[in-house]
Amino acid sequence: MSAQPDGEHAPRALLALYDEALPAVYGYFVRRCGDRGAAEDLTSETFLAAMDAARKPSPPELTVPWLIGVARHKLADHYRRRHDRHSVPMAEPPEPADPEDTWDAELNRIVAEQVLARLPAHHRTVLALRYMDDCSVPECAELIGRTVHATEALLVRARRAFRAAYPQPEGGRP
Repeated sequence: MSAQPDGEHAPRALLALYDEALPAVYGYFVRRCGDRGAAEDLTSETFLAAMDAARKPSPPELTVPWLIGVARHKLADHYRRRHDRHSVPMAEPPEPADPEDTWDAELNRIVAEQVLARLPAHHRTVLALRYMDDCSVPECAELIGRTVHATEALLVRARRAFRAAYPQPEGGRP
């Protein structure tokens, strides 16, 4: 289900989506945190951020996949805060004598992110859930509100679209 907001009705549309989205968002956090208290806090933060976005003059399309995207950012912030709190400042390790050149890997990551950003939202969502969040196909299906079979078909189309949009190296296949 999605709610098509028009700026003025977006907060009400989010409230209408809340009952459907709450189990998906909370489930997303429970599976990744293992701590019910943190999952509840992060779920609240996600819906507060969504309400802030819904109140903007041009709110986004309010859907469960969009909320899962907001949740991904909240989870990353949570882990960053936790890491910062538990880290002990220490001197930087010395540079290795022969540092590994990671430029190609970094360049590939940048290109992949740009290609992913150009894909349709439903392709981006399913690819991010499956390969970035490491969700199983049934988990992806549950989060995006499709059957497992429909999600598998969507993944095939999304991977095909990603490969078609990814630039080929000079001289042939990757």
